[in-house]
Amino acid sequence: MIYSYDGSYQGLLTAVFTAFEYKEYNVKLALDSELQGALFDQIKHISSDATKSNRVYQGLYKILPPNKAMDFWRAFLSEDPEIRQTIFELIIKSFKNDITILQNYGDERVLRFHQALRKVNRERHRMKAFVRFQKDATGMYVSIVEPDFNVLPLIISFFKNRYADQPWLIYDNKRQYGILYDLYTVTEVTITKEQSKALQHPAQHIEVDATDSLYTKLWQSYFKSTNIEARKNLKLHLQHVPKRYWKYLPEKLNKD
Repeated sequence: MIYSYDGSYQGLLTAVFTAFEYKEYNVKLALDSELQGALFDQIKHISSDATKSNRVYQGLYKILPPNKAMDFWRAFLSEDPEIRQTIFELIIKSFKNDITILQNYGDERVLRFHQALRKVNRERHRMKAFVRFQKDATGMYVSIVEPDFNVLPLIISFFKNRYADQPWLIYDNKRQYGILYDLYTVTEVTITKEQSKALQHPAQHIEVDATDSLYTKLWQSYFKSTNIEARKNLKLHLQHVPKRYWKYLPEKLNKD
């Protein structure tokens, strides 16, 4: 049996609900877009349902510690199709009286799940460290990022608490959406390609706050003062600050 769904976490949890509803546990997940025009005998199209997915979501919190229940969503943010199938199977196993399944590292699905979870958590911590804001003329602080995984939902609380007194936008250029804080609430936003280009080239498209150049110079000066040439270890530096992040770090502008 193939379950075709929209690729969202809500859709995946709806698929779990459907599997139990019809006692169909030997299921393969596929995205709706992957099956367009395909001919299969056993396809069930799963429409995301907030009520059904919420019942599964709440059910996980009843049988697992909150942090463990949340791990399914965190691993889902890795955007790996294989992990989505793994999550589906492990949730079903957890509900079928096997709540210790996530501790069974002899199961290759569990190992794959924890590997994805570690990657997502590592990227979340890197985003907390590498996000740099530039202030535009309206007073909005803007940061452009391209994380390997979809970790913006995991850093909202951190930045909301840390920068509660200023409006900010963190925009994921790779996934074409951002999180916007307006001093009151945090909302998810999408913007046009033209607006995205403007964010990436503020000097050419939008008026940057006059103090922002001082902010950039300050970061570069600090980096230079703490970067002792005799102790430079490029290999170790790249382990902590991968080069793919450099283009969004002020201290790395105009550096090789």
